[in-house]
Amino acid sequence: MTSATLLTPARTPTGPGGHRPGPAGRADERAYVRLLVVLDTAVLALAILVGYVARFGEEEPSGSKIPYVVVAPGLLLIWLISLRALRCYDDRVLGYGADEYRRVSSASLRLAGGIAIAGYIADVGVSRGFLAISFAVGTLGLEVTRFAARKRLHRARDRGTGWSRKVLVVGDTAHVLELVHTLRREPYAGYQVVGACIPDALLAPVPQRLGDVPVVGSFRGIPEAATAIGADTVAVTASGELTATRLRRLGWQLEGTGVDLVVAPALTDVAGPRIHTRPVAGLPLIHVEAPEFRGARKLVKGFVDRSISFVALTLLLPVVLVIALAIKLDSRGPVLFRQVRVGQGGKEFGVFKFRTMVVNADALLAELAARNETDGLMFKMRDDPRVTRVGKLLRKWSLDELPQLANVLFGQMSLVGPRPPLPSEVARYDGDVARRLLVKPGMTGLWQVSGRSDLSWEDGIRLDLYYVENWSLAADLTILWKTFGAVVNSRGAY
Repeated sequence: MTSATLLTPARTPTGPGGHRPGPAGRADERAYVRLLVVLDTAVLALAILVGYVARFGEEEPSGSKIPYVVVAPGLLLIWLISLRALRCYDDRVLGYGADEYRRVSSASLRLAGGIAIAGYIADVGVSRGFLAISFAVGTLGLEVTRFAARKRLHRARDRGTGWSRKVLVVGDTAHVLELVHTLRREPYAGYQVVGACIPDALLAPVPQRLGDVPVVGSFRGIPEAATAIGADTVAVTASGELTATRLRRLGWQLEGTGVDLVVAPALTDVAGPRIHTRPVAGLPLIHVEAPEFRGARKLVKGFVDRSISFVALTLLLPVVLVIALAIKLDSRGPVLFRQVRVGQGGKEFGVFKFRTMVVNADALLAELAARNETDGLMFKMRDDPRVTRVGKLLRKWSLDELPQLANVLFGQMSLVGPRPPLPSEVARYDGDVARRLLVKPGMTGLWQVSGRSDLSWEDGIRLDLYYVENWSLAADLTILWKTFGAVVNSRGAY
């Protein structure tokens, strides 16, 4: 869901059939595209069959002059052509980001609208029910299979076996190292750094490495360096020697080679909806909208939070009662644990959780401080002796946080947001970290769906600040969906 560096692709000429010529490394990419075509074809064929059976049953509709035995294959073919026409198989959008899903939905909806208009004008009697069901099932099916294929690709990339772009990074040493770190932080994005080019003045007479990245040349021979190491992407980051003229010439030199040129500006942790590129005097100026901390969208978010929390509390009441009984039978002490946390604007409130520790847990903390397994301001320990037997199960499945639905209902928290910090943590915040307090804390967030306690303090703060700057209702729904997967896998829960 996050992208720390904006990569802006520059177009390169395409070969016959719309495929760009390129290195042998493109074989894995083409295999992935072929897989998507096969999956899309199967999904659309099934959707059209479902639409026909749901509308007419198993028999040909009586009295119909429309030969559906011809209409069905024709619709399948046109649908696939529509997906291709809207570049749903473009490698620049496959495997990462939301643009792939938007293009698939757009292709299907545009085709549905076009067929409806053409059918009305030509007065063709194709069943609207058949088309409506087919397009509804097909569009949903396309999104689901694309999601499944992407997750499979991400797992392969994490293992180092999936299709990834081989990237040659170009820029000053410091900026090259920063970009390499950013790309490696999210290997599932599919950018594998294989080499670097640095300014002539920084070259040494012996082979150099920036960390574990080999320096393969200078700015004078970037295309040759890309060819030598088999790179299919040149990523240009900041450098005083890479003027606009030299960058434009680099684009010309890469034409027809099958090597993409991408530009990574210094602007980081800003999501796409806040970024608008506008050409001014031949310059592609990037306009960045200010974060939104109030207004109509905030009111809608609050309404959605309270509505969902009320429904969830009502439906989960039997589960809450069972958990409460288990806690009472397991160890002495109250069922609920109320702890002071800091919310939006620095306002303190009491956060509710099911008790998962012994009653004197705070008194024992000083004895365990030396065994802290995380950096930063939090205390985390995998085998914390203060946790009860029932508490371990509750923490594993994050059930101890169910009472926080009441905090959401009271307006103190949101369903999605940064982790609610302790006052002692806030007292040590610097200016940047304090921006976490600009929004309501959440029951779940990017921190929880990205590894929870397995993340470093720095990465957790980075994800929280990214959410604060770029929150949206669509992102909230995505995080809520991913939360279920994180809970089932119990990743980072202890």
